[in-house]
Amino acid sequence: MKFKKILNPVDGSEHSRRSTQYSIELAKQFDSKIILLHCHARFPVVLAEPHFQDAINKILKSSEELIKPFEELLEDSGVDYEIRILEGSPGMNIDTVVNIEKIDLIVMGSRGVSNLEGLFLGSVAHQVLHKVECPVFIIK
Repeated sequence: MKFKKILNPVDGSEHSRRSTQYSIELAKQFDSKIILLHCHARFPVVLAEPHFQDAINKILKSSEELIKPFEELLEDSGVDYEIRILEGSPGMNIDTVVNIEKIDLIVMGSRGVSNLEGLFLGSVAHQVLHKVECPVFIIK
């Protein structure tokens, strides 16, 4: 089995940090490329200028700050990687990225920043397991 592309969705949680470390180890073993994915909240549609652009800038800055430690892990590891920052629900976006990027494996945390969603498995991980066709490696 060959994993050419590994999708690593992150949300800033400890689970996602560990999933990035696993992604790196797998990428080294299989000579894979990692696609680091972060999905941010939707842009507000009811604000007028200049408040709309300010809100967009704030969301994008927050996303860039969130992924910075993950990018540093990837950079230090020497593995090939790309970053995707998308607007909207991770549960919906992950399936889209899997199909567009032709992902071979998803490595993601079992829970995100909110441990209240989902009883045994985070709601995003649960959605992904039921939507995607590729293997999913869930990290605790």
